[in-house]
Amino acid sequence: QLQLVESGGGLVQPGGSLTLSCEASRFTLDYIGWFRQAPGKQREGISCINFSGTWTTYSDSMKGRFTVSRDNDRKTVYLQMNNLKIEDTAVYYCARRGSSCSRKPNEYNVWGQGTQVTVSS
Repeated sequence: QLQLVESGGGLVQPGGSLTLSCEASRFTLDYIGWFRQAPGKQREGISCINFSGTWTTYSDSMKGRFTVSRDNDRKTVYLQMNNLKIEDTAVYYCARRGSSCSRKPNEYNVWGQGTQVTVSS
């Protein structure tokens, strides 16, 4: 059973940057999506990357600020987040889907435990 572990969250000031990591327990060619969930809000899709890292997608509010990449040798997918805003505060999750990307959380069947990102001055 594939397991995913996120790391890299923390406290950052507005305008700052963080890089989140999503490490898989084994080599996988699955699509990996990044999601986030703020208190009292639904989980929303942020980005997704295909198995080779050659195709990525982002939600409109993240385009130009977030960059997803993957290193299959390290079994890790990254989410580089720049120019962070207070409204980016949330728990960030990575998840696995076998074929194609989707913004619907219920279409992913393996999830990490999440990592907290807090943007505050």
